[in-house]
Amino acid sequence: MYLHLGNEYSVCIKDIVGIFDIENTTIGKATKELLEREKKKKRCVYATYDLPKSFVIVVKNGEEKIYISQLAAYTLQKRLGI
Repeated sequence: MYLHLGNEYSVCIKDIVGIFDIENTTIGKATKELLEREKKKKRCVYATYDLPKSFVIVVKNGEEKIYISQLAAYTLQKRLGI
């Protein structure tokens, strides 16, 4: 089963590590550092051209990626049935 993140991006549910609200989590220093580090390593995928509301951490075949989405974390979690 896959979770649609916006535009043409979907990820396999079993590969999702976490779904996070950008507004609430980027206040913390650790989250800011994580996002900056992953952007530099080109591991961030933008599933939106709009204002981002959430990010999803995915690990597939040992490779980590962060998907930035315009959908709210609550909306994505609801789609998963969480």
